[in-house]
Amino acid sequence: MRWIIRTLGVIVSLVVLAVAALFLIPAERIAGVVAQRFETATGRQMTIAGDVRPSIFPVIGARVEDVSIANPPWADSTPMLQAESVDMGLDLAALLRGDFVVRRFEAVGPRILVERAEDGRLNWLFETPSSDAAPAPDEGGGTGLQGLSLERAVITDAAVRVIDRAAGTDLQFEALDLTLSMPEFDGPGSLTLSGQRGGQAFEAEARIGSVAGILGGEVESLSASLSAGDTEAGFEGRGGLQPLAAEGRVSLQGPGVAPMMALAGLDGGEPIPEAARPLALNGQVTLAPEGSVHLRETSLELGPNRVAMALDLTLDGARPHLSGDISAETLDLRAFTDTGTAGGGDGGNGGGASGWPRDPIDASALGLMDAALAIRLGPVQSGIVDLESLRADVTIDNARAVMAMQEARLFDGVLRGELVANNRSGLSVGGDLNMEGVGLLPLLRQFAGFERLTGTGALDLRFLGVGNSLDAILRSLSGEGQMELGEGEIIGFDLAGMLRNLDLSYMGEENRTIYQSLTGSFTMENGVLRNDDLRMEASRVSVGGDGSVDLGGQSLDYRVIPEALRNAETGEALRVPLLITGPWNAPRFRLDLEGLTEERLREEAERLEERARQEADRLERRARRRLDRELEGRLGGGEDGGEDGAGEADSERPRNRLEQEIGRGLRGLLGGDETQEDDAEN
Repeated sequence: MRWIIRTLGVIVSLVVLAVAALFLIPAERIAGVVAQRFETATGRQMTIAGDVRPSIFPVIGARVEDVSIANPPWADSTPMLQAESVDMGLDLAALLRGDFVVRRFEAVGPRILVERAEDGRLNWLFETPSSDAAPAPDEGGGTGLQGLSLERAVITDAAVRVIDRAAGTDLQFEALDLTLSMPEFDGPGSLTLSGQRGGQAFEAEARIGSVAGILGGEVESLSASLSAGDTEAGFEGRGGLQPLAAEGRVSLQGPGVAPMMALAGLDGGEPIPEAARPLALNGQVTLAPEGSVHLRETSLELGPNRVAMALDLTLDGARPHLSGDISAETLDLRAFTDTGTAGGGDGGNGGGASGWPRDPIDASALGLMDAALAIRLGPVQSGIVDLESLRADVTIDNARAVMAMQEARLFDGVLRGELVANNRSGLSVGGDLNMEGVGLLPLLRQFAGFERLTGTGALDLRFLGVGNSLDAILRSLSGEGQMELGEGEIIGFDLAGMLRNLDLSYMGEENRTIYQSLTGSFTMENGVLRNDDLRMEASRVSVGGDGSVDLGGQSLDYRVIPEALRNAETGEALRVPLLITGPWNAPRFRLDLEGLTEERLREEAERLEERARQEADRLERRARRRLDRELEGRLGGGEDGGEDGAGEADSERPRNRLEQEIGRGLRGLLGGDETQEDDAEN
């Protein structure tokens, strides 16, 4: 509004000059004088390429055609104002009293450029050229418009371009119709506006408590409203221009935000599902002089949801920074997640026979602003993962988001740790998570589409994936983890039944393998999970396992070795290696015959080794007894042992005999001929 009023003040004086010369000076001369006076008063060049037509009835005034006003040197080279015509009429009686009362002001087809420089300079603030005799600024902020009143000003079919080089924005509005009323300069002013931006029509209204006060740097009452489609926004409070600041209540209500997004230059349709409408926003807002925005006592309603917020937005960094608290007693987000395709036995969002989704993930929103938010939520229904509660802090720094979860209650357990999404140079996701008391069936159903394992326990997981789709991320996964589960079931086959009856027909949804514990660790590389220490304990069977799970390809290549019918005395058990291969939604089970042969050979080798060890111990004991008897006999034969050489030979003989006895025993155990070996030695 301020640039309109300043322009009007200059034009008023020009109209007086034009009317005074009504019958004395040619129109071309009048245009030249008007342009010169304007440049003297504002420091801006005015060009009048059309006619100047003075009038004296019903009001004194003039019509100027094809007029333009230049931009300041630092701004865009496009003129600040271009208009097909400007028509103004003044109250003659008021003019004779020294007041400027504008009865009529009409501008047709103006093209207006509003621009702010990076250092805050504004192109619509005119600067009077300096001179030694320049008068001191008068009251009211130096506007020089104390006697100006505007009964009605009308601008039709205008186009306005707003460039903010500090914020990096460039907005354009078309088909603008504006009506401005300011009956008294030190009284209230009102403005109505309608137009389009990006094809979206809108209407706006504004009222100011005192035009003179707000132009003079005072804080005045201020109200404004904006409507686009069926969505309305409003502000009721107070504000000022020097510096630019405001505070008051802000509101937004309607069936959606698509119209407002279109006005902001954001395309893409309505982001809020129908089930989450209508929406309403109410709160206390403050626009600080330094340009920051602060929301307090703010509530956002989306359908059945009510979210409380206290937020601060600052713009003085490399990117906008949002900080504050967000909380809700309950949230129902199923409208946003399309529960018709989420979860369930068909794989849902967890993939399926056709693989993981390959749709590109648009993570560009991570780079829009930095953030530091504290989130406190009660029960959350999402249709994907239902939370009992969530306490987390979310930070975003240069397109890298980190969610630090103090506690998230889900899948009947507690989740703690960090989740990271980084879009600085391509999208990557990672995490370091600890789950306790988590239900395995709902967890695997959701994140892997796997519904054949139940149980409750603990899981530690560290992972990293890179890619611009869910498929690419899962095929690149790397990391490690370990799990420790309590009692549960493996759905789809009965291991104990298979082993008791040596029958693979114990398979199907009605069959279960019940276990008391399940432990193991794993590593991940290029989307393939590998494990070599799986251990399951059950009442009738125990299982060891090793193999791989292709997370990206959704397939298994795993070998389990069930043990059943264990002999408590000998430790021997029936072992039947089993291969589990194929897609994880339809795995194939078959006996590992090669593994079974290797297992039998290994067991036979262990038995032979144990038998050899026992036989060697027996022979060693027998040889020692024989040696002891010989030593006793020799020692009992006399004290004179002969010469030293003979004594040493006698002492070596028992040792050699001991070795020979042990050797003969082992050869006999292994099937050798004791007699032949003795002859060879002799």
